[in-house]
Amino acid sequence: MTIHTTPHALAGQSSTLKDGSTLRVEDWWDRVSGESWQVSQAPAAFMYALRSATDALPLDNDVIYGKDDHGIGHLVHVTEIAEPGQAADRD
Repeated sequence: MTIHTTPHALAGQSSTLKDGSTLRVEDWWDRVSGESWQVSQAPAAFMYALRSATDALPLDNDVIYGKDDHGIGHLVHVTEIAEPGQAADRD
C-alpha cells in the first residue's frame, strides 16, 4: 500500500534532524517498504512505533526512512526534520 506517489523532496540527500543528528534520506517509508509503518514488522518500524508513543509523534504516514552515519536504518516523522517545507505528497 503505497501512500506517497512521488519521492520525498530530500530523497538521496543528507538531512539534519531537530535533535542535531544527520540522516541520509532514502524515501518515504511506504515507498521503500510498500506498506505503512503501522503494519510493518520491520525492526525500524517497530522502533519508530515505540518512539512515536513516547515522543507523541503524529500517527500518520508522513514518515521517511533513512540511515544514520553508521548505516543503521531509522524512521523519522517529517516534523523531526530541521529543514522546513517537507509537506506530504499524496493522491
